[in-house]
Amino acid sequence: MALANDLTLRLQGALDRDEAIALFRGAIGRESITGNEANFVAYLDEKMRALGLTGQRTAEFLPGRPNIWGERKGDGKGSRLLFIGHTDTVHVDGWSEHWAGTEREDPFAAPIIDGAVWGRGSGDLKAGICASLAALSLLDKAGIRLAGDVSYAFIGDEESGQPGTGVSAGIKDLVARIETGEVAKPDFVVYVEPTRLSVYPAQIGFFITDITITGKSAYFGVPELGKDALRASHAAMTALWSHSDEIAARTEHKLVGRSFLLITGLSGGGYIAVPERCTLSLIRKLLPGESLDAAAAEIEATVRSAITDPEIKVEFSYPAGRDHVLGGTAAEIDEAAAEVGMLSASMASAMTGRGVIEGAPFWSESPFFVNRLGVPAVYCAPGDIRNCHTYEEHVEVEEYLAGVVGFAAFMARYCGVIE
Repeated sequence: MALANDLTLRLQGALDRDEAIALFRGAIGRESITGNEANFVAYLDEKMRALGLTGQRTAEFLPGRPNIWGERKGDGKGSRLLFIGHTDTVHVDGWSEHWAGTEREDPFAAPIIDGAVWGRGSGDLKAGICASLAALSLLDKAGIRLAGDVSYAFIGDEESGQPGTGVSAGIKDLVARIETGEVAKPDFVVYVEPTRLSVYPAQIGFFITDITITGKSAYFGVPELGKDALRASHAAMTALWSHSDEIAARTEHKLVGRSFLLITGLSGGGYIAVPERCTLSLIRKLLPGESLDAAAAEIEATVRSAITDPEIKVEFSYPAGRDHVLGGTAAEIDEAAAEVGMLSASMASAMTGRGVIEGAPFWSESPFFVNRLGVPAVYCAPGDIRNCHTYEEHVEVEEYLAGVVGFAAFMARYCGVIE
């Protein structure tokens, strides 16, 4: 532990705070709402070239929407580490109106207020991207050369707030290039989703189901001639809530809790007539080890068993396919793995109370590595997911800088150094 603390102190002494903060604020200033990733990628291209990365290139995963990647080669005697994050952010609808007349009015101005950097994308997840890049610069300033390789890949289309986007098109393109050998396969991956510098070796899975229930309309005075879709939906929702209780009672995962489903939307009905059509939407949380296909089949069986009238038609659709056609799979790696402990210790040394091992209460793209490529991956970065996607999105300056130091220390420990 003394050696770990010595390394952290050495890195803290070499840290250029102003430079690291300027990198972060500049990133927020490059608006990159999903679909406009190229604006931020151009900024990253400039900053990554300044670090002297090799093999750096951009490639479009969809027209006008590029990924970017590059690496710092070691001497071939250490492990290969990948830092990855998404370049796109959610929208800013209502932000300026919410903060009108204040320092926060411009969502891309990145003001520092009460010790925090504010702005859209600050936490989700430009703090993580910038901390990982600033960490390599910090190693250079501290005179530490790595034996292993540190690589970076920044990809688009992770967020799902814009129409026709958010299907993980960016990472699908990158993973395909890894599978063909065009991009080198990493030994360990840090996905820089915001965790408040905790380390997440497990994450939930999910799928969204849209259910359309179709009956038959009839004039309100003769309801016996119709088939009431809203009444049928009530029966379906009652059964679904009971099913949620059932799956929650099955098991509890140490890091991510229990499964459940949440009905998120209901619409239907008309004017003075028996409602012919009703649609409802739900999201299902899955634990590591749960089959997405089996869980979806259970949902369908639950609804069909609740609607007993054969003349009422029920249809299911799954609009949020990610690494699975129906949704996103859950993922986990061994929380006791050496790499997990190493990253945890690096963050704990950089900032008191950080580096805690926890589970991700969100879905992001680590399953593409864990489940598809068989590469261990975790989430870790500055920022608090609880204020992301809101008008309150911000990152504490000291936490961001601790992330820079923590990532640099982890790079040195994991990749090894050249004495």
